Amino acid sequence: MELKHVIIAYKAGDSESKTWAERCAKELEARQCQVLLGPSGFKDNPYPVFLASANTIKIDLAIVLGGDGSVLAAARQLAPEGIPILAVNVGGHLGFLTEPFELFKNTEKIWQRLESDLYAVEKRMMLEAGLYEGSRTEPQIVSERFFCLNEMCLKPASIDRMPTSILEMEVDGEIIDQYSGDGLLVATPTGSTGYTASANGPILHPGIYAIAVTPICPLSLSVRPIVLPPGSIVSVWPLGDYEVNTKLWTDGSLATTIWPGQRVIVRMANSQAKFIILRETYSFYQTLREKLHWTGTRIHYQNNGSGKIIN
Repeated sequence: MELKHVIIAYKAGDSESKTWAERCAKELEARQCQVLLGPSGFKDNPYPVFLASANTIKIDLAIVLGGDGSVLAAARQLAPEGIPILAVNVGGHLGFLTEPFELFKNTEKIWQRLESDLYAVEKRMMLEAGLYEGSRTEPQIVSERFFCLNEMCLKPASIDRMPTSILEMEVDGEIIDQYSGDGLLVATPTGSTGYTASANGPILHPGIYAIAVTPICPLSLSVRPIVLPPGSIVSVWPLGDYEVNTKLWTDGSLATTIWPGQRVIVRMANSQAKFIILRETYSFYQTLREKLHWTGTRIHYQNNGSGKIIN
């Protein structure tokens, strides 16, 4: 990998993340690398400025220092541009999508590894969505395209009450069901360990390409999550929402309001998020055990096929 043009985004409001970002920028600039540096947070989105500034040049790498929220924001903006992301847990909490900070402390060694191609690249499926109007057979898009790494969420939002939504879903032109409750999640395998897991949805291995649809607190015990093939076209629209409460959220960030007569169509995106993996051994199952605090069995035994119990 060449390190000629690099983006560095740090967690807004976190002094440790900012300090390490400035250190990385100084070291890379000493290597004759052009660096674009800025904060990323709820009120800070540096990526449109970054991408506009680099309109005529190729960005080699994006370094994201923060937690999963910072990574999700970066993926939504950078994946469509094909820019690889090195995400490091600096100032974050759960860190599902990040490399351990301990591996990053020797930054000079990291630059050497990157330039020598001593790393792996993990690709993660993403979703894209848009608002459509018109007939079911020939709908016309009336919004920009929205991307997510975790999930698209359709749910009502009101400042003075907690409204219940009634959403109808169609998959590949066939009506599936009406969902009455707090909303609906359309998630990637990456997102299956986030909001979807909290809503009792399935946990999917990120190596699987699939779409998980999970109702949020449905007002029916018969309603269950469903896993769809990655090529499915998911269309969802609100019923009887005359106060325009229903919103579309991407990875927890507000995307747009859904107006009467409009529908949200979600499909697998053409682009994938590309993450740089520094760990020599990486296990999704180990990540689940550590991050979700799975305790596992209370009886330990030698894993040699004999089933011998260890006291």
